[in-house]
Amino acid sequence: MSDQTTIARVEAYFAAVDRKDLAATLSFFARDASFTIATYQTTFRGRDTEIAGVFERLFSRYDSIYHGDFEHFVVSPERMACRFEVRNGRAGQPTAHKSNANFFKLKGELFQEVYVYMSGDNSLA
Repeated sequence: MSDQTTIARVEAYFAAVDRKDLAATLSFFARDASFTIATYQTTFRGRDTEIAGVFERLFSRYDSIYHGDFEHFVVSPERMACRFEVRNGRAGQPTAHKSNANFFKLKGELFQEVYVYMSGDNSLA
């Protein structure tokens, strides 16, 4: 994949998360992928089990989710990092703002490993 294809793939993943579309979100991960919240030293393994649980909890916890203002750093077609802003909203509560960074290792077009560094509370566990 080219740098632009890798960037487009990562942004499409975040768009699926923002829509709270579980099937689309999981479609970006390899079956045996790992998803590590490095800030909190927590790793989830397996797209259809533990990683699915991460997103099920996230989607049920917030009414609105936003990822944007991306800065991408492509190392190779299989490795990239990005820094971005996050806004998570719940009815009747102030919107939570975060500044996060993710590191992606791809296997073909699928995420094999994702490392998340986040500011604030752990919204994924």
